[in-house]
Amino acid sequence: MTARVSGTEGYAEEADALVGQYESISFAEAHRHVLHLIPSAPCRVLDIGAGTGRDAAAFAAMGHAVVAVEPTAELRARAAALHPSPRIEWLDDGLPELARLAGQGGDFDVVMLTAVWMHLDEGQRRRAMPRVARLVRGGGVAVFSLRHGPVPPGRRMFDVSAEETAGLAAAAGLGLALRLDDRADTLGRPGVRWTRLAFSKATEAA
Repeated sequence: MTARVSGTEGYAEEADALVGQYESISFAEAHRHVLHLIPSAPCRVLDIGAGTGRDAAAFAAMGHAVVAVEPTAELRARAAALHPSPRIEWLDDGLPELARLAGQGGDFDVVMLTAVWMHLDEGQRRRAMPRVARLVRGGGVAVFSLRHGPVPPGRRMFDVSAEETAGLAAAAGLGLALRLDDRADTLGRPGVRWTRLAFSKATEAA
């Protein structure tokens, strides 16, 4: 039996249902508050926890080159079949280590972590943030969403604060560019709210 990446519990078993759920919300609706941070010119995007591939496909359609990281094989296979694109590279990797991306640094203009960060415990978050920060190019951004509220049965989630996340990001060289608290859940789940955070990485001086 293949070992599951910590934090992915429950996703393989619900893969078919999750495809319908996630794909019912458009990329534009899900990310309307941060779209202004995405470059209009073609760039490199890293989508960590790509899920059903909705966001990766939208970025590819915008002309961006996308690396879509998804550790759950059942989701990754469905995403690749649902959203075939030569601009998307599907990668079996995951937080906190991002082992297959470890040799890369400063390669991405946009790093997305949508509904991902709250799956990591405190120790994992501390290990993961420097790895994420290293992947952001100077002048680039990292965009996080943090889930608050009841945890679905069979899932592993933690209520992570914006303050902790911003502190870890600052220590890793990322500056807070946007914070939006108490965002409504686009799927309308009772008691679920979201915090959106975006961090920028300063351009290195010549």
